[in-house]
Amino acid sequence: MKNTFYTIGLFFLMACSSSQTTTQEDLNIDYAAKFAETITAENLKTHLYIFASDEFEGRNTGEPGQKKAVNYLKDFYVSQKITSPLDGDNYFQKVPSDYLNKNSRRSTLKDSENVLAFIKGTEKPDEIVVISAHLDHEGIKNGKIYNGADDDGSGSVAILEIAEAFKKAEKAGKGPKRSILFLHVTGEEKGLLGSKYYTENPIFPLTNTVCNLNIDMIGRIDDAHKTDPNYVYLIGADKLSTELHQVSDSVNTKYTNINLDYKYNDENDPNRFYYRSDHYNFAKHNIPVIFYFNGTHEDYHRPSDTPDKIEYELLEQRTRLVFHTAWEVANRKTRLVVDKAGK
Repeated sequence: MKNTFYTIGLFFLMACSSSQTTTQEDLNIDYAAKFAETITAENLKTHLYIFASDEFEGRNTGEPGQKKAVNYLKDFYVSQKITSPLDGDNYFQKVPSDYLNKNSRRSTLKDSENVLAFIKGTEKPDEIVVISAHLDHEGIKNGKIYNGADDDGSGSVAILEIAEAFKKAEKAGKGPKRSILFLHVTGEEKGLLGSKYYTENPIFPLTNTVCNLNIDMIGRIDDAHKTDPNYVYLIGADKLSTELHQVSDSVNTKYTNINLDYKYNDENDPNRFYYRSDHYNFAKHNIPVIFYFNGTHEDYHRPSDTPDKIEYELLEQRTRLVFHTAWEVANRKTRLVVDKAGK
């Protein structure tokens, strides 16, 4: 009997020792950096050459090319076993034509859809970090396809890579503490309609939405940065939450060292970009936002916005910046404080 107790006790001590060693090893590994490295220029390029190809016919809202685009996104999430927050294998939040046409005067639009995928948080699953990009573009005009590789094919494929990185972390037992919603919205080019519909018909309560990181054009270089291409414009980070701005700055300093250009964050900037992409529909509800943007260029809203002109190494770095920011927000002990609402 004594030998039996001795053996059990020894096994227990060894198990505890092994557990402590593993914990120490975990402390020595930067998991954010580890999984960020899975986001690669090669993968982004592979996705974008498909997503912004002629086959997708410019992804015009409600049209056949846009339907191909949403199916491409869904098929990717299914292949990665990243689930939908909706029922079963339904990854589409329908945006009805009557809603689209009521809110847009630009054209008569058909039924469309937002695409949603989801990774559930391990500790605070009811708190949601939303990463968004618009999946639509201008379609075909005068017989020419507007591929929209930068606008916003770049943001769309960036989300796919970010989602895959978070899924790999989850599989390794390092899933985010808060939940992540990967939101591809339709109808942005028609007036921010898909994001407007989502915020009016949210899958998760907006009061539970911690922040929105919105990616709209991060694959090119504008004229102001031809000699210094390692940059990205950040808009809105400090509008509602001082902490979000601080998180963004700190993870960039630690991991990506991109020049964060705040030119268009100025309230007096005449371009008013803060009001011109999907993040604004979240900001209207006092949800902290960051809008990632490379600025306009000679191919903006032209059929010449094609995937061969994308700076893929730069796209990789910018995508990793968004990933690191989402990782930090999702895993920090406390929820971001909204300290500037109404100011």
